[in-house]
Amino acid sequence: MPKPLRMRRRTWVAVWVVLCAAGIAATAALNASPAPDAQPEKPVSAECAEYLADIETQLAEARQNGNDDGVLALSRTRVGADDCSDEIRDHFGGDR
Repeated sequence: MPKPLRMRRRTWVAVWVVLCAAGIAATAALNASPAPDAQPEKPVSAECAEYLADIETQLAEARQNGNDDGVLALSRTRVGADDCSDEIRDHFGGDR
């Protein structure tokens, strides 16, 4: 009866070898494929561009004063102003 057991083991080993080879081939194919094209940047409103420039100025001042701990507190924008949260996230790489 040991013979069927050996054939079973050989079958499992063969299946694992095939799966590993398929995984390696798929990984190589994905690594070789070109990255998707970056989406074109959306135009930023003048108000949001001004707000981003103000944030950059505050960051530069903090770095200059030696307070570059990576924390910057921002107040909410005034009522009726453009919502610049998406632009801020895109500008500072919040999609990482």
